[in-house]
Parts: sequence; C-alpha cells; structure tokens
Amino acid sequence: MKKIGILFGQENTFPQAFIDRVNHKAKEANLEITAEFVQIDKVIQGEPLKYHVIIDRISQDVPFYRAFLKNAASSGTAVINNPFWWSADEKFFNNALMTKIGVPVPKTVILPSNQLPTDTTHNSFRNLTFPLDWEGIFSYIGFPAYFKPHAGGGWKSVYKVTDIDEFFKTYNETEQLVMMLQEEIQFDEYYRCYCLDRQDVWVMPYEPRNPHHLRYLKDTTVAPEKNKMLTDVVLKINRALGYDFNTVELALRDGIPYAIDFCNPAPDADVHSVGEANFEWIVEAAANMAIRRAMEHREGLNNLTWGDFIYSSANNEPLVEGAYDSSLKKKPKSKLGVKKSAKKSAANDGDTDGEVKAEKKQKKIKAA
Repeated sequence: MKKIGILFGQENTFPQAFIDRVNHKAKEANLEITAEFVQIDKVIQGEPLKYHVIIDRISQDVPFYRAFLKNAASSGTAVINNPFWWSADEKFFNNALMTKIGVPVPKTVILPSNQLPTDTTHNSFRNLTFPLDWEGIFSYIGFPAYFKPHAGGGWKSVYKVTDIDEFFKTYNETEQLVMMLQEEIQFDEYYRCYCLDRQDVWVMPYEPRNPHHLRYLKDTTVAPEKNKMLTDVVLKINRALGYDFNTVELALRDGIPYAIDFCNPAPDADVHSVGEANFEWIVEAAANMAIRRAMEHREGLNNLTWGDFIYSSANNEPLVEGAYDSSLKKKPKSKLGVKKSAKKSAANDGDTDGEVKAEKKQKKIKAA
C-alpha cells in the first residue's frame, strides 16, 4: 500500500479536500494508495517513514518540519516541494536565473539589511563600499519602484516607493530584512498561474491592486492563444527551478509577459480566496500529481525533483529547458500521467507485467 501524506498549518479547506480526492480516486481506480494527514510522534535520523509522498504546505514557517522532511527525503520519500532546493532558493536568485533563460523580469537590485544582523558588527561588512552607489541604483531602477524582501511571501513588508526620500524613509523601517528594489511594471493585464508537476498549468486572471478577496477575476476569460503563451512561460520557469507545486505571477506590458513573483512553493489554495473553480482545479491536479508520484516511487532511492538549473550545473552542461525531465526519460503523458507506450516498452525492454498492470490502473483514474 502506497501512502500519501499532507503536512499543513493553519489552512483548512485544501488539506481535507486533497485527502478526500486522493482516496476517492484511488478507490474508484482500485489502486493500492491511501492518503492522510501526516502524523509525527518522533523523528529519528535516517529512519524511513511510512509515507511514499508528502505534500509540504508549512515547512517554510516551521524549521522543525523542514528538518523532518529532509530526513524523510534521505530515505526515499518524494517530498513536494524538494526541501533542499526550497531551503536554498530565494526571489533575487529567481530573477537572476530568469535573465539566463530568456524570461523577462523587472530590473532588480538587492540591498544589505538596514540594521546589522544579529551577532555581526560593522567589521563584518568591510567588503561593502560606503556609501553604496545610490545614484547608479536609482538610475537603473527608476521610480516609482517596489521594495520587498528577497525571501518570503504573502505580500509581507512590500512597499511602493515613489521617490528617493520615500525610499530611504522606508529602508530605515526594514530593520534586518534583506530587501530588493524592483522596477515597477505598468501592466495592461495580470495573471496568477498554478503549476503542478511541471506539466499542468491553470491560468487565473488576477488583479493584485484589488482587496485580497477580489483579486481573482471570475468573469474574465483568456483567449486560447494567450493561454498557451502564458502556459509556455510558466512551464519554462518551473522546469528551470524544479518546483512541483508553485504559482507564477505574470504582468503583461505591451503584450510581453514579465515574471513578477514566481517563488511560491506553498501557494494560496483556500476556496474562500481563490474561488470555487480555481479550488476545484488545484485539488484535482494536486491529487493526480500525488497519485502519479506514489505510483512512480522507487523504494530506497532519491524521489525528489531537481530542476534544469541544478541538473545542468551538477553535470557541467549548458542550461537547457527540459534537461532534467529528459534525463528521467519521461515520455509524453496525459493529464494523469498515463504512459501510453508502456505495453510497447514492456515488449521491447523486457519489463515486467506489473508495469503494464500499473498502466491500466492509471487509466482507471480518469473515470474517478
């Protein structure tokens, strides 16, 4: 029996809906898979867990959970998202990487914290020139601009600054936060996009200037050609970063999509904020992804996802879109990950009958 768990915090609607959907689909397709809330009574180094897959919705806020997940991953649990990459990643690097793969992003600089970090002195910063090249920074970014932390989310400590005086006033309020100053993109359209398993994308018209409960635009349709263009950008970003569960925010200026915020590995999935239609999509897509990963689980091996950047860097190869997935020899999949050529592959490669049976079970999920 393959077991799927979800690790979560204060959210209420998504975790239960996810568990119910996985269990319903597994029962309908006669799969030996079950899902439940993760239960932890002790964590011993190197000991395998009973979970083949864990969806992580909270470890960014609970360091104990992050350590628990890394320990689980070391014994083969497929943790979504990869806790090692999530720990290393941050928004400024994301922007830097986008400049290397051809995705437009706002002009951005990173700044040292306004106040000294704990356990440091002025001698800790002797490599910084004083003052910084403020004239060059402001000339590059321009005003108005956005001032926000280089890591984190939830629109916390995000400011719009209109001139130099307002910038310094705000900077003095940020204490030990490491901040980014970012060009404002005056957009014509804005979209928030779910991306699951680096293959399933759901485009949502979004207005970030509205009150939170009105940001998802229910009565706005997206033309097919625009949907494809946005989807391609979202997939390119997530394949480079290696996220299995993420949102990407894209601002269209003169028809060009600029990636604004795309490091959201535990994105909002509450029915009361995203709306019924978006909630239904994310529950279904997350359940399908978790079932796929459980069925593909390799006992005792590394079952984490590593994106194109990590894969290409580790192999000292150029950064190429899809390099990581190609390295796994993944064939084109249906929405539920059916390997259409499984029977042919079994005949050619001497695969076991069990793999063909697994294919049949995956097909059954469509009806669930």
